Amino acid sequence: MFKRFLTRGLRLAGIGSVAAALMTAAPVLAQDKEPIVFGGSIPLSGVFAFAGVHIHAGLTDYTNWINSQGGINGHPVRYVMEDTGYEVDRSVAAFKKITGSNRVPVYYGDSTGFMKTIASELNSRGTTLMSGASFATALTDNQTYPYQFIPGPNYTQMFGIILEYIAMQGQEGDKPTVAFVYSDTEFGKDPIENGKAKAAEMGIKVVEEIVTKPGSVDVSAEVLKLRRARPDYVVFHGYILSPINEFMVQMRQMGLDTQFMGTFWSSDKLIIDRMGADADGYMGVMPYNYYDSAEGGPMLEALRSQAQKSDPDAGYRPTAYMQGWFNAMVWTEVVKRTLDAGKELTGDNLAASLASIQDWDTGGIIGVPVTVRDMSFPVGRIWRVNAKEASYEPVSDWIHLN
Repeated sequence: MFKRFLTRGLRLAGIGSVAAALMTAAPVLAQDKEPIVFGGSIPLSGVFAFAGVHIHAGLTDYTNWINSQGGINGHPVRYVMEDTGYEVDRSVAAFKKITGSNRVPVYYGDSTGFMKTIASELNSRGTTLMSGASFATALTDNQTYPYQFIPGPNYTQMFGIILEYIAMQGQEGDKPTVAFVYSDTEFGKDPIENGKAKAAEMGIKVVEEIVTKPGSVDVSAEVLKLRRARPDYVVFHGYILSPINEFMVQMRQMGLDTQFMGTFWSSDKLIIDRMGADADGYMGVMPYNYYDSAEGGPMLEALRSQAQKSDPDAGYRPTAYMQGWFNAMVWTEVVKRTLDAGKELTGDNLAASLASIQDWDTGGIIGVPVTVRDMSFPVGRIWRVNAKEASYEPVSDWIHLN
């Protein structure tokens, strides 16, 4: 399954190797204008390659599309990347190599570890605005990370959106109960303390808190704890798939009617592909519309059209593809705003342009106009798996946190 998923992603990305890729400008562009470089540390190999190849495909397809539209204010766009294997040292080396030979106003980071590690250099240079695969809450600390942003809600905000949804499911003034299940990693622990505080503030009781190793592990003891606590909702975080599937199957075998929810990286079709009918009813918070959803809009249709041009046979594009495309959309918007203001493409000017985004229409990528707050886009929607249709369907309106 994983091998097929990875192979399809490599075909989508259109790469024969993991060497640096340069996207050339379309002929309609003004050739005398300096290219705008989109840089990236991209994990085309290693443990995160299942997502990295689709992130790469989204960035590649967006670059081709924006060039077909005349680039950014007539400037052609070049996408320059290096494979990192999801290793921090390689990511740092890729950043230095790419920025050493190009003027790079915007850059994609492949992990929280890399984005934290490179922060001091990014801050001292003041030349580049960075986003990437991470939704880490820490990266929205504008004092420490003034040149980094999150292309959606951070993990704490995702929990906030989930809890807003759960609070609305109560009857006659009673609030449902919840349990948090998360991995014993920095990723897993990220939103938990803030999530507990938010739940208490909203009057939602956290009846159990369980920590596991990531990946496939024996969760029978933990399932018994949840059976005793009988939460109305279990919120998973810090996993891609396992052990979410083990928890769901065992708890349903015990006859529990608990509802299961997860955050961005555990809310793609992998869970449907792996679990089949057992995935039915699983819910996730998603800041973007799914590629195969019934939603529409001019940019969403442009994305679908460009995806079909790049690989007519590939079909569904995962959420990592949507995330890559949206990153590049935001870069384009901040670069354009900076150029329109007659300012240089510096880190400070780009960050100021990002902060100015208010009620921005993303053309259907996100279903409501969005506003940047604390270097993030704190908006999302709850989607539920319809296993029979092998798809996610919306079960809430778009929730935009204040």
